[in-house]
Amino acid sequence: MVLLSEDRWHDLLHINGAWRAGSGESMDVVEPATSGTLARINLATPGDVQAAARAAATAQLSWAATPHTERAAVLRRAAALWAEHADEISWWNVREVGAVPGMAGFAVHTAEQECWEAASLPGRPYGELIPTGEPRLSMTRRYPVGVVSVISPFNVPIILGIRSVAPALALGNAVLLKPDPRTAVTGGLVLARIFQEAGLPDGLLQVLPGGREVGEAVVTAPEVSVISFTGSTGAGRQVGALAGQHLKRAHLELGGNSALVVLEDADVDAAVNLAAWGSWFHQGQICMTTGRHLVHERLYDDFVERLADKAAKLPVGDPAREQVALGPVIDAGQRDKIHSLVTSSAGGGVRVAAGGEYDRLFYRPTVIAGVTPSTPAFAEEIFGPVAPVARFGSLDEAVALATTSEYGLSLGIVTRDAMRGVELADRIPTGIAHINDQTVNDEANAPFGGTGASGTGSRFGGAAANIEAFTDTRWVTVRSQPASFPF
Repeated sequence: MVLLSEDRWHDLLHINGAWRAGSGESMDVVEPATSGTLARINLATPGDVQAAARAAATAQLSWAATPHTERAAVLRRAAALWAEHADEISWWNVREVGAVPGMAGFAVHTAEQECWEAASLPGRPYGELIPTGEPRLSMTRRYPVGVVSVISPFNVPIILGIRSVAPALALGNAVLLKPDPRTAVTGGLVLARIFQEAGLPDGLLQVLPGGREVGEAVVTAPEVSVISFTGSTGAGRQVGALAGQHLKRAHLELGGNSALVVLEDADVDAAVNLAAWGSWFHQGQICMTTGRHLVHERLYDDFVERLADKAAKLPVGDPAREQVALGPVIDAGQRDKIHSLVTSSAGGGVRVAAGGEYDRLFYRPTVIAGVTPSTPAFAEEIFGPVAPVARFGSLDEAVALATTSEYGLSLGIVTRDAMRGVELADRIPTGIAHINDQTVNDEANAPFGGTGASGTGSRFGGAAANIEAFTDTRWVTVRSQPASFPF
């Protein structure tokens, strides 16, 4: 069976179990490496969202009442399908997203694991008995929230969609999925096809690629109770504000400017290996990307030289046709933003030690030395393959540099003394911390989320976070006889 047959391209919306074209304008799905057209789709409209939300609310009632064993079975079949169609899906991930094959395969493997993890949720305890001073049984119970809107970005569309879609469905909810239209196939069509083949009843997963108006519609639809958003901090603030106006719960996983702290006792070669992967993996288009390298002055010059040398040797090109370390960034707008931050940072003691150049959408891995907290490439999230490097002399100075950012997503610390690394991590607010590893890590069973401008905490990953995110708590009491009151 071919999961993604060509007859699906025009009819990309998946509403109430039926495939059809969106009511909005048409657009090309473009391969970043070649600028060639992979597919032509019609986008959704707010009217499409209204129809999808009504259908989802209707379908959700019977799905919530479905035995937990049946819901778990759908998730297990979905997990198996990710593995079965891994090569086909990975090929689309390389072409549509610009991922190198290793990244594409990792995304599919993670999607499989997310579904296995979600399959365990329906069978978990859904409440607890609590003490009461009255002659009654007192308990808490967890109930599905109803309809969940999932808004996913372009950079890792499979992982950043499935990590909300799978647990939300497993816990008895319906989902409106709005992928970024630039990655509508891997971010939307793939997920819908997987769950369709897994036997998910019609109406429970609605796919609605579209722009800003569609995003607003999936937030404000009366049937929607919870919004799960992954994207930039600026857009996340708007989603959070709109959700708040409508008294809806929003889980926001936003940007990052994560620091890798290299202490004076670190092995320089090991630190450079971590730094290169943390900054340049997937062209730096990951929220956890290492955006700031803080290196002890004893190792600083050596670190910069070796990192720049590695940057100069890494191959950049079309991942579908060449063996490369870095593929293209998603589009010209993203490339120009990256280049503007690089060029505006140079000067006044700050130098581009490697890279700082591009060919079409292929941006060279870049090292910027001598940065300070006021350097644009240090202060702002770049979302590209750029490694700004700053020096520090003491642990207090390292902490001060690490905490200058408004973001707090991920942190890496490199040291031969692991416990010293743990102690340092305790001083730096962050949602994720890795000792002797770089900042880009993800596992389906681990809580994921950040602090500050990086979002609203760990609302993704792990049973506890998912249950908290996609269910509501109800207090329930039971008496054997009706209570008696004075009047």
